[in-house]
Amino acid sequence: MGCIAKYYINEDTVIGVWRIEETIRAMARMVYLDDFDKKKYRSFKSISRRLEFLSVRVLLAELLGKDARIVYNKYNKPFLKDGSGFISITHSHNLTAIICSKTERVGIDLEIMKTNIGSMSFKFINKREVITKNNLFRKYHLYIHWCAKEALYKICDKEGISIKNSITIEPFEVKASGTITGSVVTKKLDESFELYYCKFDNYTLVWTKKRHYDKLPA
Repeated sequence: MGCIAKYYINEDTVIGVWRIEETIRAMARMVYLDDFDKKKYRSFKSISRRLEFLSVRVLLAELLGKDARIVYNKYNKPFLKDGSGFISITHSHNLTAIICSKTERVGIDLEIMKTNIGSMSFKFINKREVITKNNLFRKYHLYIHWCAKEALYKICDKEGISIKNSITIEPFEVKASGTITGSVVTKKLDESFELYYCKFDNYTLVWTKKRHYDKLPA
């Protein structure tokens, strides 16, 4: 299927979504892997994990060109190797999504809505957050919170961040799509972010971005 969505948020920031329907052999023919990528690729034993890895590289080439490369810091946070911008990556079931920006920090998360997320909500919802009691929207509302927290976890350095206790999503009325506010508070951080959420087939997609004024990572 390939790239099924490409959305330019502004002149510096783009989101791409890839639906994985190719075989590993077909996917491998679509992208060039350098020695670092080949070593990482071979470390994955499962077909699904290898397909995910390849889909990220293929989608990255679609968004930024075939020479774009990803490296990771010690917290496994991805960066563009040439230091030309910021990147965040997410994968769920057979969809992969990437957000890239030349000038803004970014975070994105995508989740297929198939599990009984209510049974595990105690692991990520804190006392300051409000979830609708309307059963028609409750599942989606919980997934928005989960994806939003993952996106905020990614946009910040991951050290010392608790998904449940460090990140709070302000109360909001759940709709098909919309904008929400979240905050990350730790000993090192105290930041507020605007996030955008939407349904994508049977998936929840949430992304965020924030201007970065410091030097880009090398």
